Amino acid sequence: MSNPRRERPYLFYNATRALCSTCLQTVDAKEVIEDGKVILQKRCLEHGLERVLLSDDVEYFRLCREVFLKPPEQPAHYNTGIRYGCPYDCGICPDHEQHGCVSLLEITDHCNLECPTCFAQSGPHRQTHRSMDQIESMLDCIVRNETEPDVVQVSGGEPTVHPQFFEILDACRRRPIRHLMVNTNGVKIAASKPFAQRLASYAPGFEIYLQFDGLRAPESVALRGKELFDTKKRALENLEEVGLSTTLVVTLMRGLNDDQIGEIIAFAKSYRCIRGVTFQPVYDEGRNTPFDLEKNRLTLSEVRRRIYEQAPEFLPEDIIPVPCHSDSLAMAYAVRGEGENYQDIAPLTRFVPPEVLLQGPENTILYEGKPELLKQLQDALFNTFSTAHGPESASTALGNLLCCLPRVEAVPDLSYDRVFRVVIMQFLDRHSMDLRSVRKSCVHIASPDGKRMIPFDTFNLFYREPEQRARLEEIRRGKPSLPIAP
Repeated sequence: MSNPRRERPYLFYNATRALCSTCLQTVDAKEVIEDGKVILQKRCLEHGLERVLLSDDVEYFRLCREVFLKPPEQPAHYNTGIRYGCPYDCGICPDHEQHGCVSLLEITDHCNLECPTCFAQSGPHRQTHRSMDQIESMLDCIVRNETEPDVVQVSGGEPTVHPQFFEILDACRRRPIRHLMVNTNGVKIAASKPFAQRLASYAPGFEIYLQFDGLRAPESVALRGKELFDTKKRALENLEEVGLSTTLVVTLMRGLNDDQIGEIIAFAKSYRCIRGVTFQPVYDEGRNTPFDLEKNRLTLSEVRRRIYEQAPEFLPEDIIPVPCHSDSLAMAYAVRGEGENYQDIAPLTRFVPPEVLLQGPENTILYEGKPELLKQLQDALFNTFSTAHGPESASTALGNLLCCLPRVEAVPDLSYDRVFRVVIMQFLDRHSMDLRSVRKSCVHIASPDGKRMIPFDTFNLFYREPEQRARLEEIRRGKPSLPIAP
């Protein structure tokens, strides 16, 4: 009589380390494939078993892990040694696997809104502005780590309310920063055309990262505490008038605005100044009410599916992983039509063999100031749209174009205003964070002391607020300390 062996109800994919979402201690975890989904399964000896959905698309998940890989690029400088182990040593420590493609500079805790959803927990009640000396020190830290930072994003709070806002932009311009962005809710831009005109004086190499959560009132009230669509539209009209490059940044929440993705992309195409849309699924850090993990959370793969289901311009193969952190970043690049056909877009991946997308010589963003890459890109684009080309004929610069976020600069016959991109940027929280993934984080934030760059995911969990830092110290006290020099 046969004795059939018992089988698990899943396929074992990988072992890793993750966080218990209750005590924030590192615990053993594994990634398993079950019923067409990828689950992070972790067990804390004190708080028990947790199962977190990582992806509802196994094929795309494996594409990220097994195909879209590149050698990690390191920062020029490490800020801390290894004492307690990841993620308790941030940052950037020698164990981290990726330089900062985007460097965040938070200049204030103050904000002219009090959004129910805010990872920084900013608002009118928080009055602290960073001093110019402090900001100069933070900028020096960014440059020390990145040498020539690809992107510096000035953020807050609401950065435009800082009393020395334009002095800060001038301080950024004195440094070798390739591309400067301002992350804003747009309230001041909507209220003042002269303000928008002054912002435009910092172009080229300057962009507005405009918070924009949808076309209806309910999602604005739920995410921002008030109806803001008219304000956003006035801001966009002022930005359009001065021709200032703008990206719409959408916080997505399941059941609230995830049915508007196609409409938002269509709306974005109607403005010449808009270079694309970044979708950020809501995650469980900071001020986040109301939020239900089961009802409101979206994974990257779910957002990706909604894009190609709701926006007819895009097919699944147009939205590809970003190799520097493929777990958390996906992107589609497209080219706008000429002249009055500017609302027509054609995804570049329709014309580029997949092999080319993986051959970029740098795991970074393509910018102005690199004429040799711009020339390669121009040649590649012309070859791409010709009738006679193969994988070998397209330049490796197209790999740079599609490698990372969030910008490609102008070339002589294909100006930046004809580029349109869609980005999915998913941050890790206490539920989804695993140590393999967070080591690849390429969005780094300057600590207020000007001494460290910290991965954005771990900063919001352990390093932002005094109570978080106190909890971190409590965890550290329970661990052996083994100082290792960077």
